[in-house]
Amino acid sequence: MKYFFVVANKAKDPEGSYTDRISSYLQQRGAAVSCLMNDRETAPIQAPEGVECVIVLGGDGTLLKAAGDLMEQEIPLLGVNLGTLGYLAEVEIGNIEQALDKLLCGAYTKEARMMLAGDVLHAGKRMGHKFALNDIVISRCGPLQILHFNIYVNGRFLNGYDADGIIVATPTGSTGYNMSAGGPIVEPGASLLLLTPICPHTLNTRSIILSPEDEVVIEIPEGREKTIQTVEASFDGTHKVTLQTGDKIVIRKASKTTEILKLNTESFLEILHKKMSAG
Repeated sequence: MKYFFVVANKAKDPEGSYTDRISSYLQQRGAAVSCLMNDRETAPIQAPEGVECVIVLGGDGTLLKAAGDLMEQEIPLLGVNLGTLGYLAEVEIGNIEQALDKLLCGAYTKEARMMLAGDVLHAGKRMGHKFALNDIVISRCGPLQILHFNIYVNGRFLNGYDADGIIVATPTGSTGYNMSAGGPIVEPGASLLLLTPICPHTLNTRSIILSPEDEVVIEIPEGREKTIQTVEASFDGTHKVTLQTGDKIVIRKASKTTEILKLNTESFLEILHKKMSAG
């Protein structure tokens, strides 16, 4: 690799010291580098033409934003952790020079990660379309209240949930909100859909694992006493869309994947053990 794009979380690298460290190291070894300081209010990330690798500095949120914004460009991503747990980050900042050397000499593998595509429907018309690497979360918007959802899979009614929300996650997202909500942890290279209720108001509601070819429709019906429910659909915790009674969101496997660069030989379970022990 000879052309790199460094995307840094401005809040976690406010002085740009880590960005400069990486840029200088690569340039001293003959590579070309472009840099971007990013925050949540910044316009969608766009990589320059010809970039071979995007190095993302920050936490999981920064990498998720980059994955969604750059999916169409199909450029592999390397996460560098400047945060705490960083399940998606491959490299800790203290080991960055060794990681860059591996990139420069081609000592890496690419791991394709499944993504989700979500379509928001209002009165049968598509009002929004967005992608997610981790999850699409439907949760309450406004005062505390129990929400009711109707779930359909491939056009057939699956179940009605009374809960604080619903998570539809990828294997990559299984270690995110899904895990916190009691859902299963899945090897990130797998291909499947995870459906996990958030704080369900029943004793027998569990996560459901679906085929990657399944289509999930979440319908927002009337609330208690025929009230209008207002909920929020969040794509990887960043892009948010408001839905009300009568609206639906259709979730399916996206046609494209995100490539994550792998530099070490540790298994997913070994990495998971370290992260969980550190937490």
